Amino acid sequence: MGLSLRQIAPKSIFGRSLLIIILPIVIMQMIVAYIFFNAHWATVTANMTESVAASVAVATELYDRNPTERNAQALDDLLRPDMQLSVRLKPGDALPTSRRRNFYSVLDQSIGRALSNAIDEPYWFDTTRYPNHIDIRVQVDEGVLQFYAARDRVFAPTGYVFIFWLVTATILLTLVSVVYIRRQSVPIRELADAADAFGKGQDIGPYKPHGAVEVRRAGQSFLKMRQRIRRHIEQRTLMLAGVSHDLRTPLTRLKLALSMAETPEDIAAARRDLDEMEAMLSAYLDFAHGAGQGAPEEIALDGFVAEIAAAEGVAAESDGPVEIEARPQLLRRAVVNLINNARKYAGEPRLSSETTDTHVLIHVDDAGGGIPEHKREDVLRPFSRLDDARTQNVEGVGLGLAVARDIAQTHGGRLKLDDSPCGGLRATIQLPR
Repeated sequence: MGLSLRQIAPKSIFGRSLLIIILPIVIMQMIVAYIFFNAHWATVTANMTESVAASVAVATELYDRNPTERNAQALDDLLRPDMQLSVRLKPGDALPTSRRRNFYSVLDQSIGRALSNAIDEPYWFDTTRYPNHIDIRVQVDEGVLQFYAARDRVFAPTGYVFIFWLVTATILLTLVSVVYIRRQSVPIRELADAADAFGKGQDIGPYKPHGAVEVRRAGQSFLKMRQRIRRHIEQRTLMLAGVSHDLRTPLTRLKLALSMAETPEDIAAARRDLDEMEAMLSAYLDFAHGAGQGAPEEIALDGFVAEIAAAEGVAAESDGPVEIEARPQLLRRAVVNLINNARKYAGEPRLSSETTDTHVLIHVDDAGGGIPEHKREDVLRPFSRLDDARTQNVEGVGLGLAVARDIAQTHGGRLKLDDSPCGGLRATIQLPR
């Protein structure tokens, strides 16, 4: 199956920016090199090879007028100093039957075309045998007339210089682009790290927006959003804490009045109502506290799960030791909330943990009646109670699962509700590693 452009394109902004800058440079350099080699260099090489072929043709004609070895030596003495063309007669020799081709085929094509236009006799040439010379041989009656022409006479060496500077310029431009784009991508990466840390409830440190105007603006908007969210959390906490504080005073007076009165059945019922009201206020205050308890620290997940299981008296298992960064007090409250919720509705739960390449999972399983799939999102909302889905007449205010989900989101994770292998409901806290 073929890959689409979206699949093979870089995913990071650094890779994409580098591709946007480097790809046009490379394409432009390739086009320039193609035009240079197939137009300018080929033309220059053709002119130079025609000059050498003409010299070989003149030398061959002069030899044919006096076909002796002495005449061949005289031609060598005449052409070698000024024409850089050596001539040697090889009596009784014949032309080779094979020839190695040059990597740069334009040179072979130019020499072959020039020799075929200038010489009527059979010929042979080789551009690969010697590094600084071209071997050209012409068949004559006495044998083979061999010519050695300087490579500089048939090949423009400036082409290599052009290639060198072309490649050098491409490398230099690439290095400059890498340095520049990396500097531009650092502010974006720092903004992403700060947003990720804030999403996990961690301190973002001394983050200061910098870089391009758009990146600085995004960073400033993030800081303003962070300030608004923190102010909202503080206001929610103060409001509910104030409500709880104001209501505890009359509750205390009522308890005191009831304790001093006689205790018939109506007074006992009133005390139960007061206890329930106090439990509700404690639940509201716990929900209001949210993510504000404790600093993140490294904890061993297997030991953490075993400690909660021993304290709550439930069975537990773990698939191995793994270190995670979390707020132990908050995470413990979330797990205990799930255990208490399962215990309320479905009897004794089971606690377990497992790890994947990217996440750690803490499961609380029960063997109760479960929750229908279409109601699982509703039950995670604050103050939501779906008693008809499980067991009727259960005490609570509908904040246990909402608090657990809030804590999971504070750690950058989430709370999922699925079918349990035990037959009931599985509540899973999924946290990033």
